[in-house]
Amino acid sequence: MDISIPIDDPSRRGALYGTADRNLRTIRAAFDVRISARDNIVHISGPTESVRKAALVVEDLQRCLRENADVSTEYLESSIAQAGADGKSERGAIDVFLSSAVISPRGEGQAKYVESILNHDLTFCTGPAGTGKTFLAVAVSISLLKQHKIKRIVLARPAVEAGEKLGFLPGDLQAKVNPYLRPLFDAMHDMMAYDQIRRFLQNDVIEVVPLAFMRGRTLNHAAIILDEAQNATVAQMLMFLTRLGHNSKMVVTGDDSQSDLPGNEASGLIDAVRRLEKVPGVAVVRLTKMDIVRHPLVQHVVEAYGVPSVRK
Repeated sequence: MDISIPIDDPSRRGALYGTADRNLRTIRAAFDVRISARDNIVHISGPTESVRKAALVVEDLQRCLRENADVSTEYLESSIAQAGADGKSERGAIDVFLSSAVISPRGEGQAKYVESILNHDLTFCTGPAGTGKTFLAVAVSISLLKQHKIKRIVLARPAVEAGEKLGFLPGDLQAKVNPYLRPLFDAMHDMMAYDQIRRFLQNDVIEVVPLAFMRGRTLNHAAIILDEAQNATVAQMLMFLTRLGHNSKMVVTGDDSQSDLPGNEASGLIDAVRRLEKVPGVAVVRLTKMDIVRHPLVQHVVEAYGVPSVRK
């Protein structure tokens, strides 16, 4: 099989090929194909399945270069691993406000997670750092907002950290809670322009709040996300889950292998999964170290600390 892939931006071909064609040579070795570049076209030939996977990687690298100055070694390795795993880097693309953002689940676990959010009103997702729990929940929520399937997004987090109390931190309440909510803002910045985020925040289309501020509310026509839920108590989890209103979706994410709650306080995440796992309309997705999409070293760190790798 032979495929010819035009280069989107000829001025970026050096970044696409890599120093001394390093990226092309890495792809060639990974899939055992013949690959060459001439006249702003990448030519790939070899066995049909291998060529298809190599082409997916080249197209993925071109998407990466629309937003980045170059292609990192880690990104190239991740792209090759994804193409080798299932050959579907375009699977389940999530439509967000930033047209240049290409967001899709990477691997079986993440694909199941996205599907669960879309098909259930309440989804629990557990797993170690770097598995995309928060990022994908925010992406799906923003996509639903763009499609006018919901009217608002509410992002919540417990304000709990090992060895630290809110009262000990400087500043007013907003300054105290901002460090806890930063990961949620980081995820949004990959999917929306800064001015749009600011406008949505001012108009309460997007609300980012500490978990304690959720009491007494009923949220209709909303996507509601609780991040770092392993740090919610059982009482807080009950309070949060009962905020679910009509035509809303709720996603609860956290790493059930660790908790920063004081003493012997039970984790509301673990308790809720145990109680609700078999309830109709509730989905429970368990991501593992195999779903990690951060720096490759994160997988080794997670493994060294004994986090299970078997997906249940």
